[in-house]
Amino acid sequence: MKALRLTLRGTGALLLGLAMTGVGLWWRYAGMTGFGLALTALVVASVVSVLVASPLTTARTIRPRTVPRLSRCSGRLELSTTGRWPVALDAVDMVAGEPMAVDVPLLRPGVTEAVDYAIPTERRGVFDVGPLTLRRRGLAGLAQARTVLGEVVQVRVVPRVLPVRGLPSGARRGQVGADERVERGGTDLVGLREYVPGDDLRRLHWATSARTGTLMIREDADPARPHLAVLLDDNAAAYPDPGRFEEAVEVAASLVTSALEQGHPVRLMTTSGSADVEETQDSTPILATLADLELTELDGALTVPVRDLDVVAVISGHTSPALLLEAGRAAFGAMLVVDEQKPVGAVGAVLVVTGPKVEDLVDSWNAVVAR
Repeated sequence: MKALRLTLRGTGALLLGLAMTGVGLWWRYAGMTGFGLALTALVVASVVSVLVASPLTTARTIRPRTVPRLSRCSGRLELSTTGRWPVALDAVDMVAGEPMAVDVPLLRPGVTEAVDYAIPTERRGVFDVGPLTLRRRGLAGLAQARTVLGEVVQVRVVPRVLPVRGLPSGARRGQVGADERVERGGTDLVGLREYVPGDDLRRLHWATSARTGTLMIREDADPARPHLAVLLDDNAAAYPDPGRFEEAVEVAASLVTSALEQGHPVRLMTTSGSADVEETQDSTPILATLADLELTELDGALTVPVRDLDVVAVISGHTSPALLLEAGRAAFGAMLVVDEQKPVGAVGAVLVVTGPKVEDLVDSWNAVVAR
């Protein structure tokens, strides 16, 4: 889409030129008339210079599309012209609904200019980048043509992941019934897949194979590896400063990612019930869930049954008795509180770690829990 219009300077020059021409003709002032005609002709020449300007070739890319918070995400704009004259351009890209100016050098014929510009990633979530608007300036900057490149791409900013050493040693899964193991993917059975030649026939899941008519293979968790359940408090009342919620989200992302990398099945839950995700290998779905998570106004008491009884990490902005109770149901329970103080202590059987930043909480976990 292209639009041609006079700039504010061009509009003023045109009005002044027409006024001087009219007054000069009325009063028969040849000098004023000539100056007015010259000014008007300059505006017309600026419009013509835009209309007959050299053709442009443009390309824009945004990389990466998924990026940790505060990490680098950049746009690249490649421009070239095949005409005989240099082209002056202004570029503006829309980022999360806000205009961002992009500095474009003077385009020389036959030379491709590549311009890189940073996309801000301070805010977690999904936002649109685009459309990009190019403005071509005419002679003396009196007229301009605007071209809108309609491609809009989405960038997902996921929480940062800090290095966590691992889960506490000695924790084991609680005993649950066989029906629950099958229904939920359980404590030993973490998944089923179709049989492929070379699989151990002793791992066939006969009940599912008979029901579906397809040979299905069990994928079991190592019984020596504990499960991790992360309960993230997303109640707005728990965070007097909403910025603390960002720290809590990144603590959850760090624990979950580390556990999966070390082969531990994990489950992420929120107190509002807006998220309940289980994974055994890939942290990408959980990070995507955390990227979209927002604070929620909760009414009434918390009712979050923690069924993963190995290691439970509760993350909140304050020490809540109800959340302490959830952590206390596990073989190992810990509560990580985003607060200005930095003590490490215990409330009953639950280890309580407090710190103002994700770095403080992860450091305390590494020092006290993952020894």
